[in-house]
Amino acid sequence: MNFNISKEKLLEGINIMNSFGTRLTGSKGHNDFVSYLKKEIKDMGIDVYSDRYSFDRWEAKESSIVIHTDNGYEVIEVSSEWPYSGETPKEGITAEIVEVKEKHIGFAGVKNKIALVKVHDLGQIPTGVAFNQRNSFPRDLSLPAYYKGPVATSFVNFPLFSVAKKMGAKAIICIWQGMSSEMVKGQYLSFIQSYLNIPCLWVSEKEGEKLLRAARNKQKATLTLLAEKEKNAKTESFYSVIEGKNSKEAIIINTHTDGTNCVEENGPIAMLEIMKYFKDKQPDRTLIFVFVTGHFRLHEFKQNDIQASSKWLKNHRDMWDGKKGHIKAVAGVSVEHLGCTEWKDVDGVYQKTDDIDVELVYTGNKKMDEIYYDSIKGRENIRTITLRGHNILHFGEGQPLRNVGIPEIALVTAPDYLTVVSESHEMEKFNLDLMHEQTLTFIEIIQKIDATPSDQLGKPEPYTFGLGRIKNKNK
Repeated sequence: MNFNISKEKLLEGINIMNSFGTRLTGSKGHNDFVSYLKKEIKDMGIDVYSDRYSFDRWEAKESSIVIHTDNGYEVIEVSSEWPYSGETPKEGITAEIVEVKEKHIGFAGVKNKIALVKVHDLGQIPTGVAFNQRNSFPRDLSLPAYYKGPVATSFVNFPLFSVAKKMGAKAIICIWQGMSSEMVKGQYLSFIQSYLNIPCLWVSEKEGEKLLRAARNKQKATLTLLAEKEKNAKTESFYSVIEGKNSKEAIIINTHTDGTNCVEENGPIAMLEIMKYFKDKQPDRTLIFVFVTGHFRLHEFKQNDIQASSKWLKNHRDMWDGKKGHIKAVAGVSVEHLGCTEWKDVDGVYQKTDDIDVELVYTGNKKMDEIYYDSIKGRENIRTITLRGHNILHFGEGQPLRNVGIPEIALVTAPDYLTVVSESHEMEKFNLDLMHEQTLTFIEIIQKIDATPSDQLGKPEPYTFGLGRIKNKNK
């Protein structure tokens, strides 16, 4: 694959993206990044079409926990704030700390107190509950038997808020269990619920032990969580079109623009280079490039789905459903999380374990799977597993495409640092060579899809159910 895509240009784009800071939905950093992307596309001579939205934005600005002891105060290090949880007065909330030992019955004793909740790593839940493996390269690569990591762990545990609020808790402190302090620091989790109206902070297991000790001694703590709240904050999704010879059929290439660090979300940087490649090479089918907002405010932006692209699909049926003179989208390609190295806890130490994190890729059917593996031939940096949608789960912005009947190839690598907010933007975990190869792969995928008759591309296969396969047959 030699498509004249520059590594230096990709790195320049990543550095410009990082210069805007953390790009939470509707924040100044996010809006500035969107403006940059639109200008780059317009400078290519390609039109940009925007969908503008307003929503109530919340962003944590300051937090702390202090235990009141007989000898004064003990400061507890906060790992991160729970997004859209709630806020305290400037002076904070002072109350007795109480451990919630059994969810959800344990919340019976939290009235007017600060609830401590242990959030255990999902180490005993089989990976096959959420994933069903199709194939892999190398052939002996397989999914782990059990899931470990912060993202899904937080998603599973978020219902505890409604119980704590109903039972009169003043605030919640969630204590990570089974994960190192370094892994959990700065995690922007969980981002899938509505505004909760109860302040909540995350602490590491190490710091949590201090709080649990204080709870056993019936000590008090002061918890502070200050947040910026903006009514009718502005944000937008946008899209651009590269006209093909066949104006009745299209390929949708999508990603999201809001994110937390250099890999979440760097899909737009790759898409700029992909657009530059195709703009002077008229493809057979029309290419529609979609950049959506709301991935980190899903409660506001999803439409009968769990991903933000569903809102764009609902608003632009003329671009994909093929009815009444509308364009028919014959396939979709989702570009997310490029250049990820693998970092894991090993004997309690968070460290780099591979130059390449496993590329998880959803392929909508056997033909799309074939196209994907044909497209990675010759790659030097490759560790990949392809997946089917399973138990109604399909992570990433490819799911809305799949759910409206568009067969997809969707990259959704999921490193444990994916949602971390940090001063470094996690650049120490970024692999430029890998992002470069992945960007070339996406160009190859689009070209192969474009050359394939629509009847061969087919439709997405149904979701599978039960316990999914986590390794290849006949390895």
